[in-house]
Amino acid sequence: MIRKILLKDLSLGHRSPLILWALVLPVVMTLLIRMVFGSLFNTEPRLGIVDLGNSAIVVVAEQLEGIQLTFLDDPEELRRQVEEDNLDAGLVLEAGFDELVRSGAHPKLRFWVSGESLASDRIILGITAVDLVRTMSEVGSPVGVSIVAIGDQGLELSVRMLPLLVIMAVAIAGVMVPAASIIEEKTRRTIDALLVTPARLGDVLVAKGLLGAILAVLTGVVSLLLNGAFGTAPLATLLAVTLGAIMMAEIGLILGSWAPDTATMFAAWKGGVFLLLFPVLFTIWPTLPQWIAKLGPTYYFLQPIFELSVNGATLADVASQLAIAAAICLALLPIVIRFGRSMLVGEDKHEQPALTNV
Repeated sequence: MIRKILLKDLSLGHRSPLILWALVLPVVMTLLIRMVFGSLFNTEPRLGIVDLGNSAIVVVAEQLEGIQLTFLDDPEELRRQVEEDNLDAGLVLEAGFDELVRSGAHPKLRFWVSGESLASDRIILGITAVDLVRTMSEVGSPVGVSIVAIGDQGLELSVRMLPLLVIMAVAIAGVMVPAASIIEEKTRRTIDALLVTPARLGDVLVAKGLLGAILAVLTGVVSLLLNGAFGTAPLATLLAVTLGAIMMAEIGLILGSWAPDTATMFAAWKGGVFLLLFPVLFTIWPTLPQWIAKLGPTYYFLQPIFELSVNGATLADVASQLAIAAAICLALLPIVIRFGRSMLVGEDKHEQPALTNV
């Protein structure tokens, strides 16, 4: 019966806006966060070069890392590409440029910069152009520069927001889908029809929970894949996502069993969602006291996902946190059963006046 109920819900899933939104959410949130905080559309600085005299600078430039090089034959075409912001900057190397530099002369260097380019890209490309010219000079640079990193290396904000992407994807699918499905069964009275079949209430709850858990695993995995953050231990990451999906599905079953209608469900979601989300704040702002994050149950699958995906942790490194997540899932089972039974009692009480009148 569990399989039949689950297949029925899956076959009707395309009609549910909530399920469709849960599936689209990872893509939408990834695009929004990457557009706002960077990295998806932050390309490398783009430099175009026109070499009119077989300059050795081109050989050096081809060895540069972190810069997109484009070679053109016509200076006017290069100028047009820069003006249209197809390139951040353009460099024209005249015939005999290398010999003039080596002789100590100061040849004219045509270097065009796009007015729409980022200021950081202009600085990078400007310094790069000067360094390339210095490679042809026998005098060399008057100073040496040594770059020393001070303090711990920080992560980009878009990377630190990975747990937010995961929890939103897993929570929407894991909590809201089974909760809304149960409430729909109650309000349409179709749960009564299910319970007069060989199906028991436990079968209904398990099927609804599996629906939420499957969708939550799917959306969580999609979120990680879209962000290239599945880590070096994919099975451990999948285990963490699965535990999170089970936890969220159990909360969804509790919410759906308790709430009499969708308005109450959404009100409870708005009021309680902070309890699920607040551990991500301590990843976004790592200077906050980290022990506070451990008070939230979602911490015990979000933190392992973050460690596995970003910091290259192994299953052994996060085993204790995942064990706590599994224990939380087990501890939620009696609560799910209790609220499920109370829902059945509520249905019987609702029917009692009609029986009395008869």
